[in-house]
Amino acid sequence: MLFTKFITGIRRFDRSPAAAALHGLHSPDRLRTIIHRERDRTDRTGEGFVLLTLSNKTSEPRGLSPRQTSPQDKPGGSPVELAAVARIIKNRMRSTDEAGWSDCRTIVVVMPSTKVEGARVFINDVLQCLPDGYTKPACSIRCYPESRLDDGASERPSRSARVAGGRAEGDAPAVPGHRLALPQPPNEQSVGAMNMLFTRRLPIWKRFLDVLGAGVGLVLLMPLFALVAIAIKSTSSGPIFFRQYRSGLGGRRFAMYKFRSMVVDAEDRKQALMPLNEQDGPAFKIKLDPRITTVGKFIRRTNIDELPQLWNVLCGDMSLVGPRPLPCDETAACQVWHHRRLDATPGLTCTWQISDRSKVSFADWVRMDIHYIRSRSIWGDLKLLVGTAVAVVFPN
Repeated sequence: MLFTKFITGIRRFDRSPAAAALHGLHSPDRLRTIIHRERDRTDRTGEGFVLLTLSNKTSEPRGLSPRQTSPQDKPGGSPVELAAVARIIKNRMRSTDEAGWSDCRTIVVVMPSTKVEGARVFINDVLQCLPDGYTKPACSIRCYPESRLDDGASERPSRSARVAGGRAEGDAPAVPGHRLALPQPPNEQSVGAMNMLFTRRLPIWKRFLDVLGAGVGLVLLMPLFALVAIAIKSTSSGPIFFRQYRSGLGGRRFAMYKFRSMVVDAEDRKQALMPLNEQDGPAFKIKLDPRITTVGKFIRRTNIDELPQLWNVLCGDMSLVGPRPLPCDETAACQVWHHRRLDATPGLTCTWQISDRSKVSFADWVRMDIHYIRSRSIWGDLKLLVGTAVAVVFPN
């Protein structure tokens, strides 16, 4: 609706060149389809692509809410000036490039098989072609996969370049169902990854289910938590809880909590046990892990060790249902297409947890997660929760 009103306003204001340029770029929905198509192609060929963002938005000053913003702080640059940018882009991009509107103030250019330096040259060429007196848009460059950041980029962006109005680079709105708005400091050609562009935000029903389930669960399970804590403390030295950094939504790192089921130096002994790993791919699984304590065997078999993650669910780092988060080092060892499991908020349980894990390869594990992300629904989540409860009560 907003985009349609924007187009109508441009037609009334400038009925020839600007309107023609706007019609030459893709709509937001079509743009999202193109970006996901290029991601599919990259996952198969490995060539990668670059996403350019040109916007006449300016970030709000820190500490000021929209109601407190003064007139001089409001976004600058008229729609006609951005239409001029659109016309220049349309005339100068290659036949393999695609350009479209992510919202009424932002243009996105998809450039397959392009390095960061090539994208910078294109941006500078577009800005130099702007008529004198026109406001230059804020520019940013995003790479997929993230490894291409070091291919043609002389340096990583500084924190000041990554943050606009208190929003970090990784906080960009998600593509599916959301605008591709990437506000940046004016004329700052910041460089970053586009992992967060593919993430899917939690639906309202799912977040409600998470808060309700985690809140009630933490209250009802307090007596059990106390018993487990006493058992852990009385049978082995070390802390009650195990804290480990895992990869969450879009690859963001967060601290995940579990009841400690292993000896204190378990992480230090992991490398020596790698030859015994029974799971293919980057994940590490041993059925008879020698690092597990006596109490740990019981709480792992009954999945009691995972219950502290209800706190992660309540905080929003995890969901009741979603792909299981991997340790950060295992995520780094994944193939590019494996990162699709990071498109959704990780969860306590998912399809893999109620299947015969010993017979599931890591690739099939990832495919299960991707299928869940594409088809998640309230009934599907409830079915998985019930299936998990049955698997816990009646383990294989």
